[in-house]
Amino acid sequence: MSLIYHITTKEAWNRAKEKGAYEATSLADEGFIHCAQEHQVQGVLERYFSGQQQLVKLIIETDLLKSRFIFEWSPSTSDTFPHIYGPIDTEAVVDVVSI
Repeated sequence: MSLIYHITTKEAWNRAKEKGAYEATSLADEGFIHCAQEHQVQGVLERYFSGQQQLVKLIIETDLLKSRFIFEWSPSTSDTFPHIYGPIDTEAVVDVVSI
């Protein structure tokens, strides 16, 4: 079992539960959904979500994903991050933690 993480808003997650799948704006803009490994989550929060309210951390079981995911190098942070190339089926989200 391998877990990866994605930060979003409670509102976006609630919409995803109604649809059965989650799609971040980056999927349309960049072709994938940005995710993180556990040790990277705090840095993601600090860089991209500072001061935002009503956030949740999606805990995603990679074995349950229907969309392809791969680890890719991010030159801006000099680190490798998981990217999901397609929607995240709600069944692959094994837990949701309020931030």
